[in-house]
Amino acid sequence: MTTSVPAAVNPPRRILMGPGPSDTHPRVWAALAAPTVGHLDPYFLQIMTEMQAMLRQVFRTTNELTLAVSGTGSAGMETCVVNLIEPGDKMVVCVNGVFGGRMADVAGRCGAQVTIVERPFGDIFSTAEIAEVVKRVQPKVVGIVNAETSTGAWQPLEEISKVVHDAGALLLVDCVTSLGGVPLEVDQWGLDAVYSGTQKCLSCPPGLAPVTFSPRAVAAIEARKTKVASWYLDLTMVRNYWGQSRAYHHTAPINMNYGLHEALRLVLEEGLEARHARHMKNHKALKAGLAAIGIKYAVAEGQQLPMLNAVLIPEGIDDAAVRGQLLSEFGIEIGGGLGPMKGKTWRIGLMGEASSPCNVLLFLAALERCLSDRGYKLSPGASVAAANAFYAKG
Repeated sequence: MTTSVPAAVNPPRRILMGPGPSDTHPRVWAALAAPTVGHLDPYFLQIMTEMQAMLRQVFRTTNELTLAVSGTGSAGMETCVVNLIEPGDKMVVCVNGVFGGRMADVAGRCGAQVTIVERPFGDIFSTAEIAEVVKRVQPKVVGIVNAETSTGAWQPLEEISKVVHDAGALLLVDCVTSLGGVPLEVDQWGLDAVYSGTQKCLSCPPGLAPVTFSPRAVAAIEARKTKVASWYLDLTMVRNYWGQSRAYHHTAPINMNYGLHEALRLVLEEGLEARHARHMKNHKALKAGLAAIGIKYAVAEGQQLPMLNAVLIPEGIDDAAVRGQLLSEFGIEIGGGLGPMKGKTWRIGLMGEASSPCNVLLFLAALERCLSDRGYKLSPGASVAAANAFYAKG
């Protein structure tokens, strides 16, 4: 029997302008390649301590129970739901996209009595409709998505948090795409359980899920009458590994934590306000460029995420063909629509390291070429000129 050895891993170079993962800074790659130590090594324990402190700064919280779950953003979602929900608990889940639907699915699997409140893909929820449902249902937990990656919709949270707490419930929030890209005030807004991921605006490869829990949420976990359904994600045990006792729970992905540690350093070196402003500036430049060639956003004005731009595909243009050409000829990845938006929208990511004038201008030039090849009528260079005009304003 002959042995066949595959070729060494040698992925193509891409410019990641889809819904995630985003581009990674060279300093993060270098951190990932640092020597592995044991998960209880004093050096790694110090890394964990420093990372918790930086996560609190990025989340804008003083929550003691703040850590990085060993798993992707979906593991962060399951961690929040499975620790707060016991069989029979009532949970309201706000569904206006794929990830709200996923949260409802997880809650049901945990034994919750789930009440779904829905809006069409691309819409956001009003405070009044959330107030009505929580008053009627009297849930233990309300789950909502701050930045719906499947649609590009940006959900305000501050007023919703007040009505949720007035009803005696906890607010659980998906911030996978928003953390590090737009303002997020966990303490000021009273968010109780928040999860994110490393691969969006933090610009670290996927593999960890930052989470934070308010004192109210911790009290709910400690008051449970049943064991957490997931052993791996049970924070009554995991928090002891991240706490002072450093009690062994599982072998953490050492090098992924190195990478997140460096990614958080980059965020804080830039400054949260400056980082948010960068994302918004590049979003507006992209928007100006797209408008110049007749491409409109799929989300209403004032509700559009700056780091995830969902735009309507022009009539008669083949979705997959354009995305394929962008990838094969220009090395640019963008995303297609999901659910009812499949084939109708493109999702253009400007997350973290990918949010730059260079990427905006390159993408617009490449998109013009792809559209022109398919007979779309435009004035050559119009999108790039419009974006440059926006940047020229400072």
